Amino acid sequence: MALFETIEIDEMVAACNGDGGPLGHPRVFLNLGPAGRVECPYCSRVFVNRRLAEGGEPHRNAPPALGHA
Repeated sequence: MALFETIEIDEMVAACNGDGGPLGHPRVFLNLGPAGRVECPYCSRVFVNRRLAEGGEPHRNAPPALGHA
């Protein structure tokens, strides 16, 4: 079984469309929450805040990441 893709971002909100095209899904905006990570309910990609993963503070004023828009 293949592992799901993990995408590191600098923001606390990620946008995911499943890589677009005919195999994609509707664009959803996902809040990484206090843990600094979230899994897309459509495609199971995991978005991780890079700074929280390293034990730091996230950038709070950055625009949402576009996961393979």
